[in-house]
Formats: sequence, structure tokens, C-alpha cells
Amino acid sequence: MVYFYPKDETPGCTKEACALRDAWNKFTDKHVGIIGVSRDTEQSHREFVKKHELPFPLSSDEDGKIALSYGVKSTLGMTERVSFLVSRDGKVMKVWPKVDPAVHADEVLGAADALPQ
Repeated sequence: MVYFYPKDETPGCTKEACALRDAWNKFTDKHVGIIGVSRDTEQSHREFVKKHELPFPLSSDEDGKIALSYGVKSTLGMTERVSFLVSRDGKVMKVWPKVDPAVHADEVLGAADALPQ
């Protein structure tokens, strides 16, 4: 899963990251990796990962090229909240264009059941 989010340490982004963290064992049981992407710096990501004990990597997309390659828009220098469930062979299997951080982890886990093993 590749998830784009606006900014480290904002309430919604923290809620989403921590919900994914809390469901980490369920994701690994389903063989689903997670990568978070925002326009924050690598230093900001390191601090965010450490503070919230995130078990998955965050990628810095300061110039917005990663988001652009996925068709994710940025507004006021922040990436929109969009997630992609990607199969092992690199195909996008599902897109969540409007993510609700409170329930998103469960949505992705449910969709992961449909992925080919």
C-alpha cells in the first residue's frame, strides 16, 4: 500500500499513521507492505517515525514527483490524502481518493483479502 498524506504531525495524518501502525501485524499477516509519502523532509519523517513508533517507511517527496507519478494533487505545498493498494506485480488494485483516517486501515485490510496471493 502506498498512502499519500498532507503533513507529519497534523491531527488527521497522525491518526492515520497510528491506525496503520496499530494494525501492522494484520497487514504483515496479509503480506501487505506500507509506504507513506508526503512532501515533508527526511528529517521530519525520521522524527515522526520515531515519535509514533511507526514500523513502516515514509518517503520524502519534497518536489512532488512521486505524487505526480500517481496522479495525486498537491494544494498549498501539501499532498492530498489518497491511498493505493498495489499488487505484488505492481498493478494498482484499488484507490481511495478520499481517505477517512479513522477507518482507513480496516478498509485497506478488507480490500487486501481480494489480492492474489
